[in-house]
Amino acid sequence: MALPSTHHLDGSLIVSVQAPEGSPMRHPDVIAAMAEASLNNGAIGVRLESPEHIGAVRRRCPDALIIGLWKRTFADSPVYITPGWEEIRAVWAAGADVIALDATERRRPADQLLPELVQRAREQLGAVLMADVDSVANGLRAAELGCDWIGTTLYGYTEATAALRPPAWGLLPQLRQRLAAERLLICEGGIASAEQAGRALQEGADAVVVGTAITGVDLQVAAYRRAMQA
Repeated sequence: MALPSTHHLDGSLIVSVQAPEGSPMRHPDVIAAMAEASLNNGAIGVRLESPEHIGAVRRRCPDALIIGLWKRTFADSPVYITPGWEEIRAVWAAGADVIALDATERRRPADQLLPELVQRAREQLGAVLMADVDSVANGLRAAELGCDWIGTTLYGYTEATAALRPPAWGLLPQLRQRLAAERLLICEGGIASAEQAGRALQEGADAVVVGTAITGVDLQVAAYRRAMQA
């Protein structure tokens, strides 16, 4: 599909439709149904994890804008969001329009290098890339390497930002000021209400990704029970 420009993406909602391992919500049919419901109610696109789920949504919603990733863990690296070339190719082959990948400075599995991965994805696949970052420096570096979308996804989730808590309010205005106008700035992580989503746009985001607050049944129910028991 033709990807939206900054102008057309402006103020849009992207729903992250994911479920944890072991959850009955993780079934591809359930993921696809939640994705369709999100799109039917105004989401401009969905963010999906794993080739299996990307394929399921592509079949059910052939015209959907899909941001795809694959979470895999390796003993030699803390990077788990689309960490290497195998994952990049699999996400693309499954039908993603945009490939999301960790774009921090951390060591990748088997010493794969981010600049080389970005170059291969662009040259061999012609893929649009969303850089999941944790800092202004890493966001600017990802843009320089050729990533088209910059997301604040890993703010608060890396060793360097472990003491910080998303949403990444401090990153958004700095990144928007320093990124080229054609780079899409996406606020992702920690958005728990419609009011916070609106604030993210005011802080400079072109679009907002919301996951747990909309589709995270397992985590939401557990949070309610903890609060009630306390």
